[in-house]
Amino acid sequence: MATLAELQTRRETLSASRASGVARVSYDGKTVEYRSLAEIDRAIDVLDREIATLEGRSVIRQVRVTTNKGL
Repeated sequence: MATLAELQTRRETLSASRASGVARVSYDGKTVEYRSLAEIDRAIDVLDREIATLEGRSVIRQVRVTTNKGL
């Protein structure tokens, strides 16, 4: 299993790649080519969950909104 620092480095690299529109990412002498931005987003989500687990926190992916007319 990767360390927290390694996971954070991978996430930063993926985020920078996504922002620049590049689908090829290299880290630790390895190169990964993604087919789409959606695939990069899924990889970032997986890394976020792994980082959160190592930090001892959970990732909230759902927000519920409740409204009332006030009548």
